[in-house]
Amino acid sequence: MTAHPDRTAEGVWDLTVATPIGRIKAVVEFRRRDGALTGVASGAGEDVPLRDIAVDGTLVTWKQSVTKPLRLNLAFAVDVRGDTLEGTSRAGRLPASKVTGTRRTTPARTAE
Repeated sequence: MTAHPDRTAEGVWDLTVATPIGRIKAVVEFRRRDGALTGVASGAGEDVPLRDIAVDGTLVTWKQSVTKPLRLNLAFAVDVRGDTLEGTSRAGRLPASKVTGTRRTTPARTAE
């Protein structure tokens, strides 16, 4: 039995993006809001919304903009397999960077 396609990505993910300038760590959270998948990425001191999130089987794609360490528009395409993911991030015409990630099994934040 496989997970419902739209639930494939739900949760909090610790990502590593292997870029030409080094490894960048980020946290991505996917949530269901009003029946649609929404998300936010956190890293380098900024939180940015995810755009154009799409799920096709185990393939999850989205776009996001960042300003640190450089101002870039990124497009992600990852294959989700259980609690791991692997894929690429592309910034315009630059070569694709490898993305790996693991789903957190505990909540990312707790209210105090």
